[in-house]
Amino acid sequence: MSVVDPIPIEDISHPKIKEIMAVAAEWNVPDQRFFQILAHAPGYAQAVFDAMHLSFAEGNVDHKLKEIMRIQLARQAQAPYFASMRSKKAIEEGLTEDRIAAGYGDFENEDQFSNAEKWALRYTSLMYTEPKKVNGDFYAEGKKYYSEAEIMELGSFIALHYGVQVFFRTLGVGGRVKVKN
Repeated sequence: MSVVDPIPIEDISHPKIKEIMAVAAEWNVPDQRFFQILAHAPGYAQAVFDAMHLSFAEGNVDHKLKEIMRIQLARQAQAPYFASMRSKKAIEEGLTEDRIAAGYGDFENEDQFSNAEKWALRYTSLMYTEPKKVNGDFYAEGKKYYSEAEIMELGSFIALHYGVQVFFRTLGVGGRVKVKN
């Protein structure tokens, strides 16, 4: 049970929350409970969702790779709620559970990932587990595969999603469940 009670859907009156819930439903990430909890602070709910959605749905880095990274981050953050979600768009584009599992497994030795993807997955893994390794040499390697704008996209994505995932874990939001209104 969450330490912050989700607001019943029928009690959410802020029109922007309803609007962003509809956008999230199209992607299947995040789900209704995310908004029921954040609706306690509607302005923050909108800002957090806008930043999360922009980092996830926009940009030049492949969405399927970002989905693998998002799930890897959720597993690192020990956030089963976010780890259990799957982007509808990524699945429609062909992302499989096997590829997702490979992304949080021994991805360095997986032939199915390009060197660029391995660097991005390494970035995802190291930023919070071994931040001293994310240094000038690390970024120089990343520039072989990504533009500086794409590196900023990846870094912002990692920082934002990991932070939100840890926050929700501290609230006691467990795995994805059907929310009662």
